[in-house]
Amino acid sequence: MERKESYTSVKNILQPALWTCCIFLSGIAAAQNDTSEVTQFFLLDEVVITGTRNQTDVRHLSQTVSVIGREAIENDTRPSLLPLLSEQVPGLFTTARGTMGYGVSDGAAGGISLRGLSGGNARMMVLVDGHPQYAGIFGHPISDAYQSWLTDQVEVLRGPASVLYGSNAMGGVVNIVTRKMKENGVRTHLHAGYGSYNTLETELTNMVRKGRFSAVVGGSYNRTDGHRENMPFEQYGGYAKLGYELTEHWNTYADVNLTHFNATYPGPVSAPLLEGDQRITRGMASLAIENRYEKTSGAISLFYNWGNHWINDGYTPSAGESPQEGRFNSFDDMMGISIYQSTRFFKGNRITIGFDWFRYGGQAWTDYVMGPNAGTRQDLVDRHENEVAGYLDFRQNFGSWLTFNAGLRVDHHSRVGTEWIPQAGLAFHLPKSIEMKVSAGKGFRYPVLREMYMFPPQNPNLKPESMWNYEIAFSQKLIGGRLSYGVNIFYIDGKNLIMRLPNPNGTGFLNQNSGKIHHTGVEIQAAYRINPHWSVDANYSFLYMEHPVVAAPEHKLYTGATFSKGCCSVSTGVQYISGLYTSVSPVEKESFVLWNLRASFHVAKWIDIWARGENLLAQKYEINAGYPMPRTTVMAGVNINIQYHKK
Repeated sequence: MERKESYTSVKNILQPALWTCCIFLSGIAAAQNDTSEVTQFFLLDEVVITGTRNQTDVRHLSQTVSVIGREAIENDTRPSLLPLLSEQVPGLFTTARGTMGYGVSDGAAGGISLRGLSGGNARMMVLVDGHPQYAGIFGHPISDAYQSWLTDQVEVLRGPASVLYGSNAMGGVVNIVTRKMKENGVRTHLHAGYGSYNTLETELTNMVRKGRFSAVVGGSYNRTDGHRENMPFEQYGGYAKLGYELTEHWNTYADVNLTHFNATYPGPVSAPLLEGDQRITRGMASLAIENRYEKTSGAISLFYNWGNHWINDGYTPSAGESPQEGRFNSFDDMMGISIYQSTRFFKGNRITIGFDWFRYGGQAWTDYVMGPNAGTRQDLVDRHENEVAGYLDFRQNFGSWLTFNAGLRVDHHSRVGTEWIPQAGLAFHLPKSIEMKVSAGKGFRYPVLREMYMFPPQNPNLKPESMWNYEIAFSQKLIGGRLSYGVNIFYIDGKNLIMRLPNPNGTGFLNQNSGKIHHTGVEIQAAYRINPHWSVDANYSFLYMEHPVVAAPEHKLYTGATFSKGCCSVSTGVQYISGLYTSVSPVEKESFVLWNLRASFHVAKWIDIWARGENLLAQKYEINAGYPMPRTTVMAGVNINIQYHKK
């Protein structure tokens, strides 16, 4: 049944909304007294790479791409990207269970849900510079590895992206574009903060460019005691990226990223857990050579991701349990080659041809450290699978008012077989800066190793999941681009979803392709740059699910306002969540309002003081069932920026 304490009072709902309205109205008043500066402001069309592999004006894509730039990431100040994505992207929601850190295994958070399709079930893909990032055995992204400090821009493609990226991009993709130095010189940035529950966040980044050579090197350290007993989290991160422009048209880069975290899983409040310890190391490395000419561009890239996992599942004393005799261990990896070339054969035309090869998998085992089997090892899985694919993406402009997009991927899995994935759409460029888009696309995902080969419900005969997404989108820019808004309507028809059901041929349970989804939704977003100092934005999404799923709210609303002038910057945001399923059997829902506030003060040319407060209404709520979220938390710290530019 729905938890009564999750509902907020009318006062608590209206209070943050009134604050935002006051800021909004104050901004309009300020704008009326500052019209001379308004005429100096303009917006450029956004250029993205996620929807088509090559740099493309987002207006020509028939799919919807949300873009979050470096300025918004820096203003947010939080070390993880996920909370910002949840606020800024309609239809996207991420799970959490504490002040910092997401963890893995039972009770883990950091699940990314887009339009009701969850990354925890490998239906959402996270990319770093276009390279897939997920655990080779379990297939889901590792959210603690996605940090703000290494990110220049995030592009979220809302809807299936399987034509370009294959399995696991069934529901969409989150592409993290890493940072790079664009002008000659040296730039050093230090971010440090301390706050509630003995929480510390730090990062240090150094960026260099000299002629054709560029480099980014950085590291981070974050920790917290957590808002519950027995819930500490500690994280180390390091990143390095080197680039060199070989000629005017060719460049190359190589990068490596390492993340290690120690976490303790405290269990639900109704049954506290002891010794639920996790030690996780994740790494990624890539090497790419890119070319860019007037009529053609492309790249060849190689990447390798790996992960070491050590997990003690712990025990629940209140249930009469004893300490675990074994420790779960796994090493998984994923390597791949991606080749594509995009060519313009004649005016308004662009054809991209690509090839992908992925090899992913790993081994998992249990080490017994006590009990009758102490000193022995039990193997759980040791296997790799291959995926090879070719794809074609076609775009043609008809005059200045219409763009036609179509794509086709042929994808072969070493165990499951071959899938054909089509998509098509139209983008209409109408008078008065109106854009209208219609699209239909197929998404799919292969079963992961865990579902086929691990634990009692495993089934090596599983088939791919698949879905069709049908979408209509409308957007417009007004007042010279300072005011923009958009509306998306979509319908998702999915089949063959993998579910844990009673075994029809015996006792116990078996993973089976028996699930279906029918999701319908509306997404709305708007932004108004009132003048160079004031801006407001809002987004709302409604999701109707014929068969409800966990961590996909029916209603999600966010409104925000930002003021920046001189040495001061203040931003505030209110997020309203309603109809969030934390459990579907039995049914449990949550509804809550979160009010956050951030401010910074420019003390000197090279130093800022910042502070942020989250859940300022001290709401009592849960996102993961049994894991109450912290009430009001505060953080404060400094940003130090040292720049040296040389011509």
